[in-house]
Amino acid sequence: MDTTFLWVEEYRPKNIDSCILPQSLKKTFLEFIREGHIPNLILSGGPGIGKTTVAKAMLGEIGCTHMMINGSEESGIDVLRTKIKNFASTVSLDGGRKYIILDEADYLNPQSTQPALRGFMEEFHRNCGYILTCNYKNKLIEPLHSRCSVVDFIIPNLEKPKLADDFMKRVIAILNEQGISYDKRVIVEIIYKHFPDWRRVLNELQRYSASGTIDAGILVNIAEVNIRELMQSMKNKEFTNVRKWVVNNLDNDSVRILRYVYDNLYNYVDGSSIPHIVVILGEYQYKAAFVADQEINMLACLTEIMARAKFK
Repeated sequence: MDTTFLWVEEYRPKNIDSCILPQSLKKTFLEFIREGHIPNLILSGGPGIGKTTVAKAMLGEIGCTHMMINGSEESGIDVLRTKIKNFASTVSLDGGRKYIILDEADYLNPQSTQPALRGFMEEFHRNCGYILTCNYKNKLIEPLHSRCSVVDFIIPNLEKPKLADDFMKRVIAILNEQGISYDKRVIVEIIYKHFPDWRRVLNELQRYSASGTIDAGILVNIAEVNIRELMQSMKNKEFTNVRKWVVNNLDNDSVRILRYVYDNLYNYVDGSSIPHIVVILGEYQYKAAFVADQEINMLACLTEIMARAKFK
């Protein structure tokens, strides 16, 4: 097996027809392509659902020059003063409209970078468009919302089974091409566990395909390693590692994670602390139903447990 590339990049769809999307979203993006013009967009939705893939596919299909900037890595005002301004202020070689994809734009500084971006959108609107992707659109300032069309990557309940089935077929085709043997029931479980984070599904499958086979044993391994890693970080009061764990394991379903923590308490926490932790878990599980940012809510819960629990 060739492990020199990431499956998420190697098998990234190159056109909108190949993207696994709800019909309403696909129809919207195909209309942009038909018109040959993409307005300034904010693509909002959970991690791995296909926002960046859609942006690249649309620009590829209409043949636009574009530049990619990751907002979580380059979030300061200097990014706009150099990269964005230099790119946006020049006309493309073919004379067509250029685009900037600002990936994870919700990480851009709301006090400096985001207001400056608003100005650049107006100053260079004739020859440069913008596609912003984000997990939480409420982290983007209102002036950016007013200058962009907001597209929410929401999957209607009626379409979830079909999209999961389509992705299952895509995954099986990849595994067959890679020569990986697999148990279909395990693939179904992994898709169910991470749905609709397609990126996470492919990354997990590539990680556990190193041995050349994917069977039921990996499900136990994933669960055990993840919870053991979290509890060890909490015991050692390693806040940074706990935060990284939350980012890597949120999976758009915080309720399931809190339940998993609850199910494993007796293995890692002294019995005298468990009643207190149960109250904490109940409180944050309730909050998870309406908070704006699930990552912060989950991290706050684990931080409180870390501070109050007596670990074995």
